[in-house]
Amino acid sequence: MQTETIVASDSHLGRSKGDSITRPSLMKELAGRGIRMTAQRRLLVGIIQDSPRHLDVATLLEIARKQDGDVDRATVYRTIALLKEQGLIDELDLMHIDGEKHYYEAKTSRDHCHMACFRCGAIMEYASSSFEKLKKEMVQQSGFQIRVVRLEVGGICKRCQKTGS
Repeated sequence: MQTETIVASDSHLGRSKGDSITRPSLMKELAGRGIRMTAQRRLLVGIIQDSPRHLDVATLLEIARKQDGDVDRATVYRTIALLKEQGLIDELDLMHIDGEKHYYEAKTSRDHCHMACFRCGAIMEYASSSFEKLKKEMVQQSGFQIRVVRLEVGGICKRCQKTGS
């Protein structure tokens, strides 16, 4: 099942453009940390950075091999491990809509929810000021220091509801 990513936010509530989901440059982050960038690593990081959808290892490898036939699976896994170790990408299961695959995306400027359509496989990213408020409330009430937030919601998207597919 192919997934597409649709980005949404609560900007219709009068929020500024600063409330949108953005992704910092992985290349700049790695360079700033003194990480050595081979041509294949640069290729893989660029694909992850520029992808309009969440990628699993097989898809990342397939895209990379179209540009460099010498890229192998081990290089993909090492690059993903490096990016995870540096805290630059998130690993997601996206409601396991396509089996047990794990998907990767560059960390974003805001925590956001992933909504997965069980019918068509669309993935919607949703950021909300209400979500930010909930996190603050959780910290205040529990004293817990939040480092990672992952929220996935499964259901049927608006398009599939309309088409009845």
